[in-house]
Amino acid sequence: MTEQAAPAPAPAPAPAPRPPRRVLRAVGRWAVAVAVFAGLGTGAAYGVGGMERTDVPGLSTHGDGRWDYPRLSLPALPSGSPRPFNPENAGEIHHADLRALLLRAPAGATPDKKLTGGWVSTERYLSEYTAEQRGALTTLLDDFAVRHIAARGWTMPDGTVSRVYLLRFPSSGLATGFKHGAVFGSGVGTSVASAPGAEPDKSWPDSPPGSEMFVSTDVYAEPEPYGPTQARHAYVAAGDTIGLIVHERKGGTPVVPFHQTVVLQGQLLG
Repeated sequence: MTEQAAPAPAPAPAPAPRPPRRVLRAVGRWAVAVAVFAGLGTGAAYGVGGMERTDVPGLSTHGDGRWDYPRLSLPALPSGSPRPFNPENAGEIHHADLRALLLRAPAGATPDKKLTGGWVSTERYLSEYTAEQRGALTTLLDDFAVRHIAARGWTMPDGTVSRVYLLRFPSSGLATGFKHGAVFGSGVGTSVASAPGAEPDKSWPDSPPGSEMFVSTDVYAEPEPYGPTQARHAYVAAGDTIGLIVHERKGGTPVVPFHQTVVLQGQLLG
């Protein structure tokens, strides 16, 4: 009797063809993207819902000429002191240290060794104006009893020189009186020494994004033809405090970072 050979085992099923690597990579990217967007959606909803105004990084989008300013934060108030626009604060007084309300310099700036964020004299503030303007401004500062002046300055790598002054008065009424006397009444404040013949800045929007409802701004620019440098300046009024912001640069002052500076300083005051 002959022995029969065992039947050959059935061939194993051929493995399914693997998807091309580029498909795997695409699926992986989509999976990661879905997870990231899900996380971002939750984080954004929490962040925006729970974010205080002072936590918002002001106008920090890059690529359009904006400067990289530090994250905004308001200084602590003395115990029991209300914010300037609290209904209990009739005089709209900023009880925080005026120096702490100055906008800090952006990344890459070279600090001004004389305007370091501390107190400055009335004479230093008046040096922003021509000799012909200073007499009237001195009288206005005396009449409306300016209490303190703080200032910070810096120079950016592109050559833009920036100076920010904050003037504190005893009340919002006196601050408004000074502003109207200097800018609208006598008109001496509509130009600064570095920008003779300045005119209202037509590029300043009526309601700039990020502006505070309790802050008013008056923005000026030196029109062409200007000299070796062009200057832009603005007044920011909020309660008992008036801010003067000056930007100047050889060959023309960029408008985007100037407007950014005005808005951010207004956020700190408002």
